[in-house]
Amino acid sequence: MTETEPNADQSTDEQKWLTPGVRGIGTASFLADVGHEIPTALLPSLLTSTLGAPAAALGAIEGVSDALAGAARFGGGVLADDPARRRKVAVGGYATTAVLGAATAGATAVWQVGLLRAAAWTARGLRVPARNALLADIVPAKAYGRAYGFERMMDNLGAIFGPLLALGLVAWIGVQWAIGLSVIPGLLAAAAIVYAIRRTPRPTSRDKVPLKIRIRPVLKGDLGRLMAAVAAFEVGNVAATLLILRASDLLAPGHGTKTATTIALGLYTTYNVAATIASIPAGRLSDRLGTRGPVLVLAGGVAAFALSYGLFAVDSAAIAFLAVPFVLAGAGIGAVETAQHSAVAALAPKDLRGSAFGMLATVQSLGNLAASTLAGVLWSVVSPAAAFAYLTGWMVLALAGLLFSARHR
Repeated sequence: MTETEPNADQSTDEQKWLTPGVRGIGTASFLADVGHEIPTALLPSLLTSTLGAPAAALGAIEGVSDALAGAARFGGGVLADDPARRRKVAVGGYATTAVLGAATAGATAVWQVGLLRAAAWTARGLRVPARNALLADIVPAKAYGRAYGFERMMDNLGAIFGPLLALGLVAWIGVQWAIGLSVIPGLLAAAAIVYAIRRTPRPTSRDKVPLKIRIRPVLKGDLGRLMAAVAAFEVGNVAATLLILRASDLLAPGHGTKTATTIALGLYTTYNVAATIASIPAGRLSDRLGTRGPVLVLAGGVAAFALSYGLFAVDSAAIAFLAVPFVLAGAGIGAVETAQHSAVAALAPKDLRGSAFGMLATVQSLGNLAASTLAGVLWSVVSPAAAFAYLTGWMVLALAGLLFSARHR
């Protein structure tokens, strides 16, 4: 045997999962994130500076849009149970999100922005379970971790590149034109999904799966235990904006408000970079650990969050100290998102895969809403330290649930 044979085997293994279909879905995630990050980053300026709306309007629009996206993800899961239908939902979801998101550039009233944003987020919610189910269709089960890790890495890259592109476009052509041009990466994302679909096997059955809400079958056995643990995690998984606010508040006394905000945004960038870097290694580890791999990697990501939130509860304004919980949370979300998708793909029956991903996305949306709301109340009524201590408690509970689930695997 030669020394090059192991490398050749590894290269062959890479080719089995990093197919044109996987690359197409990953590219779609990157381009779509770039496309919707531009109007998201510029929405505050459009509402307040261009249309003269109060800050409350932004909160109301985002709250309604997020709620509709969560509901749409559940409905999208039902649609995605049908292999033929999930292809149409994925393509339509990407294209519709792109067009409606860019259309806010032409809005002349706040209600128009709200209507377009809500519709765009509904379309975005519908496509998520379809995309995740499509990815499970085109890779072998032993490579789910790497495939979903690649998709999450590309999505996180889009989250880094999108706001930077928004800043450049605003400096060049202004806010409204920048939002309008976001349709280009959005439509390219739809084209990437079409490319991926054309390079995947077509569904063998011509019989359409009837539309049916199936909750109880999704919550049985191993998948049910996983969903319970994921729910505990998501109820403690706050919006990253609260992490930025915590850093800004701690840094402001020593650096001034403007500099503190700049530093906090820089720390948030390290969060996104850590998430990007962690995604594929987390997927590889998930695949190597066998049937319990996704749950164990998910537990590792939750443990990273528990450490991160514990550190955020400490009143320290040292930049080096604050960088640690940002990196931990970023690495944690990279591992968690990859492992969640891998675990659901592995545990869900094939005919329920769409509903399972829809249930996962719904739990994520509702849990995040509860986490940010309750943590915000504790932050205001008691203290920021109390809010992060509360969130740490949920992480510990989720970790216990995942370890219990892993034992039963």
